[in-house]
Amino acid sequence: MKITLISVGKIKEKYFVDAINEYVKRLSKYCQLTLIEVADEKAPETLSDKEMVQIKDKEGERILSKIKDTQYVITLEIAGKQLTSEGLAEKMAHLALTGQSDVVFIIGGSLGLSDLILTRSNFALSFSKMTFPHQLMKVVLLEQIYRGYRINKGEPYHK
Repeated sequence: MKITLISVGKIKEKYFVDAINEYVKRLSKYCQLTLIEVADEKAPETLSDKEMVQIKDKEGERILSKIKDTQYVITLEIAGKQLTSEGLAEKMAHLALTGQSDVVFIIGGSLGLSDLILTRSNFALSFSKMTFPHQLMKVVLLEQIYRGYRINKGEPYHK
């Protein structure tokens, strides 16, 4: 299975980079993983609704340029569907069984995802009603993908 994780913004903190690298290493035996970071738009503290949409659209265009028409897109959204770890594992297994083995996960920037991306999404996934920094969410998502593979293979993993 091919997994691509597209996120807005660069990870600068060493502890996040180290955690991401650890999961990249762990996942290498289960899937072909590609991490793509697209540039985030610099935004002032106060924005009009129109400016917010423009910034999200610019980031959205960058994300869309990295997605192929044949890829199954899962966006991380607060309003998405919440799954258990087992539920995500089932989702991944089902995608593989139905020939959708090229999956893209998308983590938006600080303002969220543009309508361009929300429209392209095949499945909206929520980890919580809370907002998390995209750097931390990248680590959590990779951990859950790894956990999903372990569950699907019947391999032990701490609960």
